[in-house]
Amino acid sequence: MASENITSQQVAQRAGVSQSAVSRVFTPGASASKKTIARVRKAADELGYRPNVLARSLITGRSRIIGLVVGYLENQFYPETLELLSNALQEKGYHVLIFMASQTSGNIDGVVDELLDYQVDGIIAASVALSSDLAARCQTAGKPVVLFNRTQDDERLSAVSSNNIAGGQKVAKFLIDGGHKRIAYITGWEGASTQRDREAGFCNELEKQGVALYAREVGDFHAESAREAARRMFTKSEIPDAVFVANDHMAFQVLDVLRFELDLKVPEDISVVGYDDVPLAAWPAYNLTTVRQRANLMVEETVSIMMHCIENKKNEPRRSVIDGPLIVRGSARLPKS
Repeated sequence: MASENITSQQVAQRAGVSQSAVSRVFTPGASASKKTIARVRKAADELGYRPNVLARSLITGRSRIIGLVVGYLENQFYPETLELLSNALQEKGYHVLIFMASQTSGNIDGVVDELLDYQVDGIIAASVALSSDLAARCQTAGKPVVLFNRTQDDERLSAVSSNNIAGGQKVAKFLIDGGHKRIAYITGWEGASTQRDREAGFCNELEKQGVALYAREVGDFHAESAREAARRMFTKSEIPDAVFVANDHMAFQVLDVLRFELDLKVPEDISVVGYDDVPLAAWPAYNLTTVRQRANLMVEETVSIMMHCIENKKNEPRRSVIDGPLIVRGSARLPKS
């Protein structure tokens, strides 16, 4: 019978249950006894039945799909986060539809229009920003939007991020306490709120402690740009004795240039600190001191906000800032104290 268009009524008859019981078994979050679930799934397997999710969405008005817009996957933080988000949403009975967007274009209207065409129940925007017009369209369509690892000045949008300002402050204090005198910074993409806040916290703490920023180069959150920034910064007659790099992905490139191109020792000649604490940071080859973005808590909060908006049919924006610790490893000189 697998070649026929098997209906839920046929499954119900074979399992000896009502059609509504079959519907409950295949509806995420609905209740059914273990006995009923076993009988229905056994009958469905024997008949080759699969529920028509798209047809059900037309009836319920909910696709149980969350659209996820990602700016780039070059940074190891995002593939790790996508897995956490997908697993967390699946536990809630939702699936993720991923679209890629340009990190630097500042315009993802076309991507979000496509997501709205797919009748997604909500949108998570990771490492990208929405225009005011686009935010208004999502609100009119009743689709909640949560910014992940980004913030922007739009009260209609929920946002979840780490405390980037505090993270930058922790790095500055750590390097000053370590006795460094020539402290530098390699930026990420300057249009990103994460970059802006990390640099602001870092530079404000330096100023507070009476230390001037010794050098600054732009790394743009990309590998080659970070390598070029390191070459410019560390091939002068006098070089920094410490550098804060705006994320781990770039910090790895900086470490490689220092060690293998310029024959400099880390941390004896130069201390290097990153931001994110991706798994690679703990590898002995890098052993990177870095600020941890608590991805599990950020994902948990993002999913909580999204579920609240969907289930209550209210787009009540929430802003969540999650603090992260400085993880001290071997790439930076330790404070004497």
